[in-house]
Amino acid sequence: MILVLVLSCTFSVQAASSLHIQDIIQQLGIWQQDLINLEQGKVVSFQITENDEKELAAGVAIYISSTPAKVIEFLKNRGMASVDTEIISQSIISPQATLDTFKELDFKLGRKEEADLLAAKPGSKFNLSTQEFKALQTLNSAQIDLISQTYKEILFDRWQIYRNKGLKGIAPYDRGAGRVSDPGKEMRAAILNNKVLVNHLPELYQTWLNYPAAIPTDAEERFFLINRQVESRPTAVLLHRIILAEDAGGIILSRQFYVGHSYNSNQLIIGCLPYRGGSLIFYTNRTFTDQVAGFGGSLKQSIGREQMRRRMDRHLINLRNALR
Repeated sequence: MILVLVLSCTFSVQAASSLHIQDIIQQLGIWQQDLINLEQGKVVSFQITENDEKELAAGVAIYISSTPAKVIEFLKNRGMASVDTEIISQSIISPQATLDTFKELDFKLGRKEEADLLAAKPGSKFNLSTQEFKALQTLNSAQIDLISQTYKEILFDRWQIYRNKGLKGIAPYDRGAGRVSDPGKEMRAAILNNKVLVNHLPELYQTWLNYPAAIPTDAEERFFLINRQVESRPTAVLLHRIILAEDAGGIILSRQFYVGHSYNSNQLIIGCLPYRGGSLIFYTNRTFTDQVAGFGGSLKQSIGREQMRRRMDRHLINLRNALR
């Protein structure tokens, strides 16, 4: 099971001014032994409360000798594709993108995935709405070359609807037999359960919760179409990212508001604060997936959470290595 990035609990420099970094460390549940391990170059983990049977959540932290400004600038310019080896391609979506320009973005399904989409029906193999399944079912086997084009039209529509209506506009995934998965509802729950963000960055919190509300004037947003390898299959990811950065620190919010298959939704925040001449980076992940719900859920959650933590550890280690 591949599980991607979701929600972190940290702050920009304006939050650090109202809460001492040692208080932040304590609030996150990082103890004295963890600090020793951090200073020895190890990645440490801290617990994030889960509130749904479909949710996997974890937090990790690392110390990096680079300054917060350098860390944030690196991630701003190169994105997670620079540290996540499962990302095949990443394209920036222009705010002025049209369907024609969207179709030119770097994303390819592969022949097997195209054939599977041609035969797709409601269920767990693909994350599509009832109407999206119907759009694909209008094609026949002689039109397999049109599958990628039709799928990009679906992605473009989802991007436009999210930009106009935010989480409320996200169409649920049709799981068949009257069952659905609702990624918009899941991502809203992930935000509401982030008490640190609401208490210390209320303006950014309101933007993230109520998007397309205006973003803070000192923040920057971007959209991406990502192709990543998930469970040995290429999958499309539509991602919304907001960065709030200052010289002494910064925060990155990232939301996967559409994922092609395997998991439902994902939200992350990566935070960077000055610490001992370098940076203390906090990274937490909330991923929602139907694969850990139902019978045997506790065991599946435990396994999935550990897989996610290992993946997050690698991301932070790759980031540190890239900045050396």
